[in-house]
Amino acid sequence: MATFFLGTASLAHAQQPKKVPRIGYLSNSDPATESRRAEAIRLALSERGYIEGQNIATEYRYAEGKRDRYPELLAELVRLKVDIILVSGDRPVRAAKNATKTIPIVMTGGGSDPVEAGLIESLAHPGGNVTGVSNLTRELGGKRLELLKEAVPKLARVAVLYDSAVPGTAREVKEDLPVAARALRLTLQPWEVRAADGFEKVFAAMSKQRPDGLYVSGGGALMVTNRKRMVSFALKSRLPSVYSARDGVEAGGLMYYGADLAEIYRRVAYFVDRILKGTKPADLPVEQPMRFELVVNLKTARQIGVMIDPNLLARANKIIR
Repeated sequence: MATFFLGTASLAHAQQPKKVPRIGYLSNSDPATESRRAEAIRLALSERGYIEGQNIATEYRYAEGKRDRYPELLAELVRLKVDIILVSGDRPVRAAKNATKTIPIVMTGGGSDPVEAGLIESLAHPGGNVTGVSNLTRELGGKRLELLKEAVPKLARVAVLYDSAVPGTAREVKEDLPVAARALRLTLQPWEVRAADGFEKVFAAMSKQRPDGLYVSGGGALMVTNRKRMVSFALKSRLPSVYSARDGVEAGGLMYYGADLAEIYRRVAYFVDRILKGTKPADLPVEQPMRFELVVNLKTARQIGVMIDPNLLARANKIIR
């Protein structure tokens, strides 16, 4: 009888379910806007053997463009004792750092230089609980202007639309783009937007200035959640436009140039895997993209009457027809 009891006890012990790691996922936008990135990260994790609902679970939280919601949503994830927090952009990462000093935080791209922003100590030795992938968004602005000029050789005046509340974006517009514009003999017309209800006013004023092209500086929830409005304005005004976020060209903008997002999401999965296997974030160097992509929307080019040089099209990684 005693033998039977011990056997049953050891069997029950063996059948104890293993703890399933939980990922906290904070988005600065809404579920529909975020779905592409979330799905890409989920697939990248599955390639490493992490299957949602089986050996990993994800808690999604959406700020829906409201920055003041970050602390509340992150507090929920901390209370749930998630094992890792995935987050994109300077403000959300900073909010995550304020919410926890112990839960590992993995950056999923976006934002400005994380060292300059004070989010990590250095790329090689991040220190603290933050690591992941930095997008190099700001550093690519000059190349985007160059490609827009190549697509539209007569380009002279470029309107630059940006959210002034995003520090990295403001620096890009005030410091980096003017240098590139002078080299390309372009005149920049900066337009800052501070709230969702400010777009129509800016569009009306922008139309009076009659720019030849539009540069949309990504970064920040405001720009992400109002992407379709910006694209619609560019199409209606027949403005060739270049975006620092790929969803801009997929929504109907003319061009995107930036980091290869599929590669970034694969690297995010790598960081999650290493951390779940016991590596501390402080010991995982922050990575910058090594591969970049040019996406051209040929359907939009025809719609706004732009003939794109075949040499430029030949260099595109993807053409939307």
